[in-house]
This record gives sequence, C-alpha cells and structure tokens, in this order.
Amino acid sequence: MFKKSLMTLVLFLGVSVTASVAAQDMADAKITVQRASGDVYMLQGPGGNIGVLSTEKGLLLVDDKFAPLAEKIESAMKGIEDNELKYVINTHYHGDHTGSNKFFSHKAPIFAHENVRSRLSSKGDHSAESLPVVTYKDGITIYLDNEEVQLTHLPAGHTDGDTYVYFKSANVLHTGDLFFEVGFPYVDLKSGGSVKGYLASVQHMLANTPDDVVIIPGHGKLTNKKSLAAFAEMIAFSIDRVTLALTEGKTEQQILSEGIGEKYQHLSWAFITEEKWLKTLISDLK
Repeated sequence: MFKKSLMTLVLFLGVSVTASVAAQDMADAKITVQRASGDVYMLQGPGGNIGVLSTEKGLLLVDDKFAPLAEKIESAMKGIEDNELKYVINTHYHGDHTGSNKFFSHKAPIFAHENVRSRLSSKGDHSAESLPVVTYKDGITIYLDNEEVQLTHLPAGHTDGDTYVYFKSANVLHTGDLFFEVGFPYVDLKSGGSVKGYLASVQHMLANTPDDVVIIPGHGKLTNKKSLAAFAEMIAFSIDRVTLALTEGKTEQQILSEGIGEKYQHLSWAFITEEKWLKTLISDLK
C-alpha cells in the first residue's frame, strides 16, 4: 500500500524521493492482466490502467504507464497474444499514461488528441520519439480485425486533451482519467481541466454507451455503468454544495471545515483527499 501511495504522490505532486527508492518500486512492480470482455483486457500496476485489444491481426494498446515498466507491459501484453502491436492510444498527456511512449513508438504509431501532442512537446523530458504521430480534433475510429475502436475527445474535463475509448464489439469503455473508481477525481485545472467540464464528460459517456458496458477506469478496479453513474452523482453533488456555499459568502476555511458530507467523505484517498477535492472545486467555481 505504501509503494502504491508513493508512486501516486511522485506522479502527481512531484514529491522528491531518492532515485533508488523509485527504481526499486518499479523493479518490484507487477503488471496484472484481467479480461474485461471479448478480446479486451485490463492491465494494472503503478500508474493508470491499460487497455489491450488482442486479435489475430494484431494488438492495440490504450495508455502505457511509466517508462521503467515498458518491458513488463510488453511481456504482459504478449502473454495475452504473442502478436504484433499495431496501434497505441494516449487518453491524455499525464506521465502515468504516456511514460512508455518512447519504447512503444518504435513498434506502432501513437494516436491522441492534438492537445496531447502539444502538451507533451512542451515537456522537457519528452523526446520527439515519444510524441503521438496521429492526432485528431474530435475523434477517430480504428478498425482492427473484427473490432471497431471509437476514440472520442471530450473538452475541458480531466485535462483539455481527454479521449475515451469504446470497443464496440466487446462493449468495453476505457475512460482514461475521466473516471477515478478509487475515489474523488483529479481535475487538472492547470492543463485545461474543469469540474463542470469533467461532469459533462462523465454524463456524455453515460449517455453514449450501452447500459451493460464493461468499464476500465483510469484508476481503480474493472467496473460498470452503475458505478460511473454514482461517480457522476457525487461530482454533481459536490459542485452544487460548493457553489451554494460560495454564493452564501462562505470562506474557503468554512467550506473545508464543513467538509463534503458523510455520504462521500469515504472517497478521500492517497492523492485526492477530501480537502484537495474541495479546494479544487472552490478554485474552479469561485
């Protein structure tokens, strides 16, 4: 549990730890494989959840975690089906979803929203090799064997470059970080995200996928639409609660003292605590 929390904090907060501790954490990390539905699988380990489409005509990868895990990811993927990697998709630009881009870019083209390429290009630790080579504005569809993979961009949610991926035949939705099954979401306000936009994105996915869809969240366990709907309700409740408090002239400290309420306080987790979630809401809604 400590190692999982450590990697989360290193990723999002830039907490300083010794290189040996971080390296050891990655060296000990395991990549687990779970079938979502049909030919689509979820890979888990440090960082964001990965989606893999495995077909006789090749493999498709959704997100690729941290760079030190690249070979472990490839091994896990090949363990499903020892076949050629055809496509890689980045759901957004954060390092726990794009860290192995350089490794996989030599094996298959990377697809992402145009803002992902732009943001990765501006980061000093990303070389040209790690950038998406196919970008789009609204979305794109990839056909591989008998699967139709629909990529849809939703603006101003987790970031300004979010894509959700829907595998039509398998009926599997990979949400990227538009769904944190583990608890309160991270809304990256500095990278074009917004709490109202995030809610709109979640509501869009709810309205545009079947009720029996299997969901791979950005972080957390394999789940379903009922869980995503409850997540949307929590975000809507949070927005309404903080908006009302701000309208009433309450200060940030007063809002933090009152908290989110008993119904949702259990959703506080290692990175997005109740306090941080409330501060995000206040900052974006005031």
